[in-house]
Amino acid sequence: MDEILAVALPIGITVLVGALGAVAVTLLSGAVIKMASRRPRIQQVLRRQLRWPGATFAFTVAATIAGTASGAISLAGDLGPGIRQTLIICCIAAGAWLLTRIIAVIGDSLASEFTTTTSSGQTRRIRTQVILLRRVAIAVVVIIAIGAALFTFPGARAIGTSLLASAGLASVIAGLAAQSVLGNVFAGMQLAFSDAIRVDDVVVVEEEWGTIEEITLTYVVVRIWDDRRLVLPSTYFTQTPFTNWSRRTPMILGTVEFDLDWGVDIDRMRDELDRILAASKLWDGRSQGLNITEATGGCLRVRVVLSTDSTDKVFDLRCEVREALTKWLQTEHADALPVNRLTFADADPLRVRTSERADVSVG
Repeated sequence: MDEILAVALPIGITVLVGALGAVAVTLLSGAVIKMASRRPRIQQVLRRQLRWPGATFAFTVAATIAGTASGAISLAGDLGPGIRQTLIICCIAAGAWLLTRIIAVIGDSLASEFTTTTSSGQTRRIRTQVILLRRVAIAVVVIIAIGAALFTFPGARAIGTSLLASAGLASVIAGLAAQSVLGNVFAGMQLAFSDAIRVDDVVVVEEEWGTIEEITLTYVVVRIWDDRRLVLPSTYFTQTPFTNWSRRTPMILGTVEFDLDWGVDIDRMRDELDRILAASKLWDGRSQGLNITEATGGCLRVRVVLSTDSTDKVFDLRCEVREALTKWLQTEHADALPVNRLTFADADPLRVRTSERADVSVG
């Protein structure tokens, strides 16, 4: 009986101390969360995200300290060093879990403050940098935790020391990695902090129009207008020219072009454009214009220039103006529709009137 108590008592003390440490940390973290935030929804999110990582970390640390102090680990005999090493690795893993959760919560809360409902370029830039820094910090914590766990093994420590001492081998490995993985990682960080692209920027890449949906450490996801996703390596945006429609401001100009007959009444068409834009909810009132840009090939090239306050609206506004002007030309100004003129060889050119035309095709 005494032998059983001698073994069970240290083990029970170890488990009890670990459980008490987990409970104490849970209660303390709850009080800290309540003091740090007055909003119940945020408190609930923090408790849900940090409860189990904090309790696990506190339990493993307290159990390791109590097991060493009470002698429970030494009772295992030859298994004692293995148990101690396992507990240390568990502490490292639990600590990494807790740190990644804390980083994730802080990053998500900061990113939520800079919502995508606003068109401010500064807001989107900060949100992009917060998201990327969150991922970089989590990756660093995971790498350090794996390295710390591996260095608890004497063999791995010796290998790591020899590799670090070999400058030539380290430089070769770093050079090979920089050409692929590290190259994309550095390119992703460059994109975030050089302000070349941001989340929700409107871009044209690979002859596709889309929106930057996600920027990671190694690749960028572009949501195409038809809801397809174009995944490009980060190095693409540092090595290939692309068009960014919303880098400085979301306001943009759009154009609509018509090939019309020489008999078009430009003044009437301008008045009709004014009426269409005044009734449109997509036009921002900043800019408009209607001009003849070319007069070749038997037609007049009429270009309409209009403005919107958002890149998402320019396509719809162009379609709206094009459709409205087309209906007006068909119903109110059919003489402006493009035609092909034919002059017969035996006809007297001086007697051929401009109004006598043969409508062969209407564009």
